[in-house]
Amino acid sequence: MIEIKRTNSRDPDLPFLINLLDRDLAVTDGDEHAFYDQFNKIDLIKHVVILYQNEKAVSCGALKEFIPGTMEIKRMFTKRSSRGKGYAGMVLNELEEWAKELHYSRCILETGVRQPDAIALYRKHGYELIPNYGQYEGVENSHCFGKNI
Repeated sequence: MIEIKRTNSRDPDLPFLINLLDRDLAVTDGDEHAFYDQFNKIDLIKHVVILYQNEKAVSCGALKEFIPGTMEIKRMFTKRSSRGKGYAGMVLNELEEWAKELHYSRCILETGVRQPDAIALYRKHGYELIPNYGQYEGVENSHCFGKNI
């Protein structure tokens, strides 16, 4: 059974998933992990989605206002053993719906060039490559994407 929960960064199930995400990214990002990690703190995020498979947290994502009208998607992750089942797409769809309900009209996000599965997910869901924004400007190993919702 699949359940999707809207919550916030104080949810007790979130640290488990974020820990797994950070361990994966430490390997993928290599020497650049500390740079990216400084922008991924979750302690004050108000909008978090957690997907449960048979009552176990297996996927997550979050929203954070970037500028008025635009939400930034953060901390997208699915446990390795649960990948390939469409869960990340379900989380992404839920985040977009939530952003719309909050009267935002655009979502943006950053992912690493060494994240081909993430890039494929975002393209599949209508995200288009945009110029790197904010702290990612000039960062060669970052790809930024945006979508009007």
